[in-house]
Amino acid sequence: MTVGGVPANAGRTTRAAALKAVQAALAAEHAAVYGYGVVGGRIDDDRLDEAREGYAAHRARRDALERTVRKLGATPVSAAAAYALPFPVPDAAAAVRFAAELEQRVAGAYADLVRAADGALRREAAGALREAAVRSVRWRGGGVAFPGLAERTASKGPATPARPKADAR
Repeated sequence: MTVGGVPANAGRTTRAAALKAVQAALAAEHAAVYGYGVVGGRIDDDRLDEAREGYAAHRARRDALERTVRKLGATPVSAAAAYALPFPVPDAAAAVRFAAELEQRVAGAYADLVRAADGALRREAAGALREAAVRSVRWRGGGVAFPGLAERTASKGPATPARPKADAR
């Protein structure tokens, strides 16, 4: 028997690691949903459908991860009110670069979840990693040898979701 894709008899460390990775993937999905709002506002009409599809895919993955966290007996991490963008996105060309970056960061979170999970959860994470890698290739016009594994690519450090801005309450 499994609980949220984690074997019910898994040790505390294994369950804790899986839950931590699910929460990190959820945080990455929250950031991607926010980021696609930025992309959609700047992208040219010829790629608007692609941006809408990415937005819808990340919303669906986000919702599924929230259900998984609840099945694991935890409270899902919340989305931030706003996120700091990794670079300015003033036009369509920057929006394309940003969309590719979003997908690379999401792929990194799912690569971590693949490493931490077993069974159905691992298969779901692998599918999400594959989908993010394909979207990244479409946005970039080319791929990387090891999507989601920053240490194996020529990227500038670990793949992490966009950072939330400090809440100005």
